[in-house]
Parts: sequence; C-alpha cells; structure tokens
Amino acid sequence: MESRTIDGHSDLYDRKRLTYDKQLAIAAIMDGRTNEENPMKNARPLILASLVAFTGALFAQTAVPPKPSAPPKPAPTIPQAPIPPPPQPNAQAWVLMDYANGQILAEHNMDARRAPASLTKIMTEYVVDAELAAGKIHMDDKVYISDHAWKAGGAGTDGSTSFLKLHSYVPLKDLLYGMIIQSGNDAAIALAEHVAGSEPAFADMMNAYARRLGMDNTHYVNASGYPAQGHYSSAHDIAILSRALIMNFPEEYKISAMKSFTWDGITQGNRNTLLWTDPTVDGIKTGSTDEAGFCLAASAVRNGMRLIAVDMGGPDMNAATSGDEALLNWGFNFYRTHTLYAADTPLAKPRLWKGEADSLDLGIAHDAVVTIPRGQYDKLKATLEFPERLIAPYKQGQQVGTLKVSFDGKPLVTEPLVVLKDAPQGGFFKRLWDAILLWFHHGNGTTTTPAPTVTVSSATPVTSG
Repeated sequence: MESRTIDGHSDLYDRKRLTYDKQLAIAAIMDGRTNEENPMKNARPLILASLVAFTGALFAQTAVPPKPSAPPKPAPTIPQAPIPPPPQPNAQAWVLMDYANGQILAEHNMDARRAPASLTKIMTEYVVDAELAAGKIHMDDKVYISDHAWKAGGAGTDGSTSFLKLHSYVPLKDLLYGMIIQSGNDAAIALAEHVAGSEPAFADMMNAYARRLGMDNTHYVNASGYPAQGHYSSAHDIAILSRALIMNFPEEYKISAMKSFTWDGITQGNRNTLLWTDPTVDGIKTGSTDEAGFCLAASAVRNGMRLIAVDMGGPDMNAATSGDEALLNWGFNFYRTHTLYAADTPLAKPRLWKGEADSLDLGIAHDAVVTIPRGQYDKLKATLEFPERLIAPYKQGQQVGTLKVSFDGKPLVTEPLVVLKDAPQGGFFKRLWDAILLWFHHGNGTTTTPAPTVTVSSATPVTSG
C-alpha cells in the first residue's frame, strides 16, 4: 500500500485510524441494539451503584459510635427530714383527726370513756341544727324558759349560764348563740325542751344520732353535760361528732368562731382562747367539771387543709389549749391531705359479657382522700378487686368490687368499686355468642389489678368559717 507523508503524519497511518474509528462506531451501534433488547444490562450499573450506596449506609449505621463524654455530676440529693413523734398533751385522752377523711394522725386513749362536760353541747347543737334543717323548728321561735331550765342551768347554779330569766320567752337563735359561745347550761336545757318536750326525751334523740354517727363509746343523759351517772363520751367520738357538725351544718358551725355574745345587757366571751391566739382556728367548744377535768375540741384550716384536735381530762384550761395547739401545729407541719381518685371517674373498664357494651365502667362514688406524711407519696399503693367474670345486666351504683389503698404496707382507704352507668343486657345473638365464648373462659374468681397510677393532687380546699 502506497504511503505519503503530510504535515509530519503518514498517510497510511491516517487511513488505518479512520478504519479503526468506523469499527468502533459500528460496535457502539451494535452494543446499543443489544442493550435495548436486554434492559437489564442498562440497569446493572444502577444496581451496582445502589448496592454500594446501601452497603456504605449499612456500615455507617453499624459503625461504633464515638465514646460519649463524661456525664455531668448529679446535683446532691437532700434527704427527706424525718417526721418527729407527735406531741404528748398533758391530758388523759386526746386525738388528732383529719377532717377530709376522718383519718387519725395521732392519739392517746382516744376510745376511753370519760365525762365530756360541756363538750356535750356539740351534740346538743347537732340535734338542734338537724331539726332546723328539717323545718321542725325555726330560728325565730320563741322558746319558754321553764323552772327546770332555770334551776338546773340558770344564774343560781355554779355552772356556766346565759342568765336567762325564769318564765321568759327567748328567740331560739339567741339561745343557740348563748349555748355555743357562752356555754349556757340554761340555754341548752331550754333548747332541749323546745325540741323534744323534755330533757330526757332530747337525750334519747342525742343517743340516736350518736349511734347513727358511729360514736360507739358515747351515751348521753342530759343536754348540758352536767355530771350524771351513765353520761360519757370519748375523744375519738367527740372528733367524729365535730367532723359531722362542720360537714353537715357549716353555716351554724360558724357561730363557734364568734368571740363574744351579749344577752340582756351581759356580754360574755368565748372560752376557746385559741380564737384569739391562732387566726386559723374557728371552733369548737370548751368544757370542764371536777369529774371531767378540762376539755377542748378545736379545729383549724391552713392552706385548704382542716384538722380537728380534742383534749380531755387536762389539769387546767391552759394545758388543754396548749395541747390542742401543739397537735394542730404538728399535723399541719408534717402531713398533707391529697385526693387520689375523684368520684365518678372510670378507674377500670373490664370485659363485660352478654351486655350491649363490651366493657363496664367501674369507679368510686366518693373521692378517695388520704392524709400522709409529707414527701412520702412513693409509699402509696392502690389496687382494684373485682370478679373475673362480669355478666350483664348491672345498675348504676351497684358495687362489684373494692378499691384498696395502702401506705407503707398498711391499709389506709377502702372504697366500694361501683358501676358508673347502667349496663343492660345485649341482644339475643350477642348473649348467645358470649355464652359460647365463656365456655373457653375459665376464670371465675376475683382478680386483683393495680389501680391507675396514684396521683397526689390537693384535696378539695375547705375554708374557715
């Protein structure tokens, strides 16, 4: 083949290069056709790239993380201060009760039967208040002052008196104020005769109310608290009665906070001196006789929490006053009252068989309220107990189980677990299907399950009268 040289290149070289380029072009065209016939060839590079990327990401996710830096040092924990033992009042019997739930926080001989002296008048007021609420008597009634009221409780006696005049008529409201504030024996007897016709008949009413309130160590013979055979009560019962008085007759209870009362030109001060020294105290009653010693039932409200303290059998009124004051201060300082579960709120929704609904709402009819040492909420434990099989129908309010709350392993609250709304039976086919399923459901006993997480919200605040 003839060859020429042009611009330093061989002519033969150029022709060979052109032939090579043509072959490459043809090969490229052929390769393109093949790729169209086999699309997987085109996808291979993409698959390979994706696999590499995935493998890289996998290695990136499973790579050993960098060593964490040292965590910050925790703040020092301040240990909970221990709660000191309760005060020991100079009295024969005493008790400290939480108003919200009747829980006893501290006591000494609280169920011992003792002469109650004028603490008796707390029950006299309770009966009168109940009769007023029922509409059987009225505040503007004119009450006759009989020979018995005047002789047994009037100015000629050695007891406390409102100085009522013999055979006079006195408005019932003034007698109630005179009995509560002045501790008038004549006022108490006159009220008893007006309500029941005679003092012994009134004492029967007092005893009936005592039984109704669960005052197991109380028996009344008269309305004033004058010493008598078979007339007794206990510190615990006085606290129960005081709680009921505050709860059921809050407006009338406010009379206990008044510091003085004037009748017929004679002003007498309330004998409860805590009303002057502690602005949180709003009642309740003093009492003293040679047999009873010196007694005081007091109540106070601080930060929405109410406590009731009762001292019986002190050597003097200063001892009774300081004893109640110490108990109240100790209780408010070291205890807190909390509502754990609200009434009418579902606490459990277990399976309901043969009903229109598939579950049954269970809760409590009254708030579950506890009083516990401050800062020890973690010691609370609550459980629900109810049958494993709950078969319709059920009525609202029907008890099917129990809510139990313990503190540090000791029982604290037991409340009936009730149905919150009616649960009627389902239709025929629902009952038939559930009957078949029950053949395979072997549980037929009682189940115990944890209640919802115990919360510690403040109890419903109470206000001072």
